[in-house]
Amino acid sequence: MTASLDYTVVIPTTGRETLRPLLETLLPGEGPRPAEILVVDDRPGGSGLDVPEGVRVLRSGGRGPAAARNLGWRTAKSEWIAFVDDDVVLAPDWPRQLADDLLPLPPEVAASQARITVPLPGDRRPTDDERGTAGLERARWITADMAYRRRVLVEAGGFDERFPRAFREDSDLALRVAEAGYRIARGDRLTTHPARRAGFFSSLKAQRGNADNALMRHKHGVLWRQRTGAGSGRLGLHALSTVAGLAALVLPVLRQRGKAMLAAGVWAGITAEFATSRVLSGPRTPGEVARMVVTSVLIPPAACYHRIRGEIAARRRRPPVAVLFDRDDTLIVDVPYLADPDGVRPVPGAVELVRGLRDRGVPVGVVSNQSGVAKGLIPPDRLAAVNARVEELFGPFGTWQVCVHDDGDGCACRKPAPGLVLRAAGELGVDPASCVVIGDTGADVDAALAAGARAVLVPTARTLEPEIARARRHAAVARDLADALRIAGVAG
Repeated sequence: MTASLDYTVVIPTTGRETLRPLLETLLPGEGPRPAEILVVDDRPGGSGLDVPEGVRVLRSGGRGPAAARNLGWRTAKSEWIAFVDDDVVLAPDWPRQLADDLLPLPPEVAASQARITVPLPGDRRPTDDERGTAGLERARWITADMAYRRRVLVEAGGFDERFPRAFREDSDLALRVAEAGYRIARGDRLTTHPARRAGFFSSLKAQRGNADNALMRHKHGVLWRQRTGAGSGRLGLHALSTVAGLAALVLPVLRQRGKAMLAAGVWAGITAEFATSRVLSGPRTPGEVARMVVTSVLIPPAACYHRIRGEIAARRRRPPVAVLFDRDDTLIVDVPYLADPDGVRPVPGAVELVRGLRDRGVPVGVVSNQSGVAKGLIPPDRLAAVNARVEELFGPFGTWQVCVHDDGDGCACRKPAPGLVLRAAGELGVDPASCVVIGDTGADVDAALAAGARAVLVPTARTLEPEIARARRHAAVARDLADALRIAGVAG
């Protein structure tokens, strides 16, 4: 199948040398041409990225791969967004393979995952790093090569930017998409992911991912590993090893030498089993053996430390206040069914106020009804382009929650229903009760109150008097956006 496919390729990068060969393969690729190739430079203060002509470069400021991908898809204007990592190797006919995978998909299929192959040496056992990369062949929903429908990304709000690394952010998005009733297909296209080369302590540094695992459990429950196919992990054994090691050090001070010897034996046994299994799986060279032995001692306490750190971050009882803004007539001047990014005009003073919140560390998000999509008056790609223009002017928002349904669709997200506010609070990792919703209609106030959040109404000429009266009784009414932030207690 080689019919036309409307797609954009989004490639987040930290400037790896593999980027240019990837682009040189993709640009003349056999099959349907992408509408655009967007490279998102995620280096802090990055500049001078070497890309061929015909590739557009965006800059995400070093906020991580989730933020980089969000910037890419929100900037793009096509029906499909193909996310590709900057260190993969694509086939010369990858565009044709992508079209063959995507064009037959029914509307209820939201995404298509490529088949990943990791070349391993044929003359020896793989190293620890190589085995880790080879696990991508069995992984579900990884964005090394993953295509999503844009309308699904709009509905889901994109990637959760609280995942700071290229780890779990793709599984989190896929789970949320599946929970919304969509399916994710595995395509037939084949993409090569060369084995990573890393340093002596790379496996130790990888334990930071345990904090991301804590966030996954907090968001998706204790069965998240089974649902994502992540396997059972070794955290239980790491915890036992760490406790035993600490006991072996502390008990002699308490004059309990017998128990200390027992604890030392438990620690030694678990550590020896861990190190042995890793050594036997590898090439058994002196350098690799030394690395496996040293890191097998250090990994268990590191894994426990990062998991505890992640649990504390995910379970904070006193979350920071977050501000959720309605879009039209609150952040930007309302133009009915706005579909042209050039028509975005910020409300006077709004840009500076939002940036001031962000600079002070206050999470900010957008909750917006956009029924023009359901009415056929706003194409989904134009809605995404308008929202991308808003973000370009205001800076990044921690979450975008947009309802594209109409009044009669019976959804749970369209304001005055609480769905958008609840989802935004979840994406920001805060309790809805710690959020304040600022908008110009009674629907904004009612959605906030239904979600258990606070509300501040900023009336405009279109706000109805009964809405203002209700807000005075149950919420608050402000003269303008600056006054609303003062009432909310987050003014600078």
